[in-house]
Amino acid sequence: MPGVLEGIRVLEFTQIIAGPFGAQHLADMGAEVIKVEPPEGEPWRLFSQFMPGESKTYQSLNRGKKSLVLKLQDPAAQEIVHKLIPSIDVVVCNYRPDVPAKLGIDYERLKAIKPNLIYVDNTAWGRKGPWAHRPGYDIIAQAVSGLMASEGKLTDTGAPGTITSTAIADYTTGVTIAWGVCAALYHRERTGEGQLIETNLLQTALAVQGTAAMDLPLADELKYAKMERVKELRAQKAPWSEILAAYQMGQLARVGNIYYRTYSTRDGAVAIGALSPTLWAKVRGAIPTDFLGMADPNYNPQDPEYLAFCQQAVAGVEAQMAQKSTEEWLRIFEEAGVPVGPVNFVEEAVEDPQALENDMIVELDHPLSGPQKQVAPMLRMSATPLKIQGPSPVLGADSEEIVASAGYSADDIAKLREGGIIN
Repeated sequence: MPGVLEGIRVLEFTQIIAGPFGAQHLADMGAEVIKVEPPEGEPWRLFSQFMPGESKTYQSLNRGKKSLVLKLQDPAAQEIVHKLIPSIDVVVCNYRPDVPAKLGIDYERLKAIKPNLIYVDNTAWGRKGPWAHRPGYDIIAQAVSGLMASEGKLTDTGAPGTITSTAIADYTTGVTIAWGVCAALYHRERTGEGQLIETNLLQTALAVQGTAAMDLPLADELKYAKMERVKELRAQKAPWSEILAAYQMGQLARVGNIYYRTYSTRDGAVAIGALSPTLWAKVRGAIPTDFLGMADPNYNPQDPEYLAFCQQAVAGVEAQMAQKSTEEWLRIFEEAGVPVGPVNFVEEAVEDPQALENDMIVELDHPLSGPQKQVAPMLRMSATPLKIQGPSPVLGADSEEIVASAGYSADDIAKLREGGIIN
């Protein structure tokens, strides 16, 4: 069965994570994705190379694509793009807002060639405002959006600790790109209209914070008080550690939490997730404990005496949890009907029977680096199944084929190669 986007042709002008990840989803759905790279390859190819021109980071984000090497600063390369555009359905671009026009690949220019083109313009900060033309990466989006501060980490020097497990803003923006393209293709199917899709790292970094980014005066009295203190400290030029401590005063409601958290066991750690009164009772029965914590109708973490009581009671629960092994606690909580799981490293998770039996891991063979395993597409569709179309492309492997599809002869292609326009 064909993929849902079979027959759709995508031209990708992206690098690093967000754009490549978004376009990779389109490839998994059956689209032909042509990744345009500079002669040296996009920067992620060169990051922690394990062999010339190949890195694990690049291969994990560009599977199933074709590689077209173009020296885009040259008008002859831009002409190749313009000749390709009539056969292209979607363009994905994540350059700074001022760059596409300089390279002749901006939306207005390409729309004039193909009016029903779908064009994704991904930036760091959006196309308006004082930061519109600034470059930006995930770590800066973490900082500016509040993600980093909300994590509450401090380095040994007192600086904010980054979220290092994954590039949250980048990857969520990649999913947003794929979502937007699919919606725009549906709209075009119904109306014949193409359109410009705008995504940016700041927007998605804000969106994934959900409740924290929401303002609700009736419920936010504590938040307002906390932020007044933060503003005072900022005006006083206080060090970050003091500002963070004031911010975290608004998180006192977490004191007394025995229901939705991780615990150290005798030989590892487990996570439990109980978010209803019924599940709270099951947690207390499984441990066992009489401590109600956040389930107490009289719960008041603002009372110093009650706060001290909560801290002592939670420490007692933690001590109980440390007396049994992870396997014992998994069995106890499962039998009690409490959502529970071991704390794994990702290397353990991809080898877990749960992942393997649900075909969450796939095997590929790269022409240069050989066999590898990757996470399978994130969703399943019964009528139009997703399928990885192959490993990431070798730099420039498809240049001649793609340029020929734009009407260039073998002699033309040879001249373009000699001039360094393609590779």
